[in-house]
Amino acid sequence: MIPSPDRGHVRSLAAAPVHKDCTEIELIWIEKRLEHWIRFGRIASERIVSRKTRIVTFRPDAVVAFVRWSANDFGTVHSRIDILRAVRPGEAYTTAPFVRPGGELLLSVQGWPKVRNVLEIIDRIEAEGLDPCDIAPEHWRHVHNRLSAGEPARAYTVERHQAWLKRKALGQ
Repeated sequence: MIPSPDRGHVRSLAAAPVHKDCTEIELIWIEKRLEHWIRFGRIASERIVSRKTRIVTFRPDAVVAFVRWSANDFGTVHSRIDILRAVRPGEAYTTAPFVRPGGELLLSVQGWPKVRNVLEIIDRIEAEGLDPCDIAPEHWRHVHNRLSAGEPARAYTVERHQAWLKRKALGQ
């Protein structure tokens, strides 16, 4: 911590941006109390702040799954997963805790049963031999909407992925 010259307040070194065009996510790990981790995403750089805190950086357009979990003496208090696309400078974004500046929110669910369901969906995508970073962003929106409605999501298959890659190629 260093003193802020303008107000005399103390500010965290973790808040100091390193890459102005990148998205930073602060990861915290306090065993069995507070755990933030990346389930998938291509990390561009990493900065260790302390034994329990590090900051990972993602380039624009990177897709990342950020999981947050906390507990107290009685069990889980909060669990959440956000799947975000790192934004380019000047793009609109949604703010999210521990994410600077924010990102395009593709999926956001809270509560352990829903978070577990998303983690299982990610596992199934990887079992298909696909990288969750590369799948169609619309699929994450679909999963978000289906879980919000209490309905099962469609499976993301190799065939769907091939169709997405062809649509993507036509758009460029």
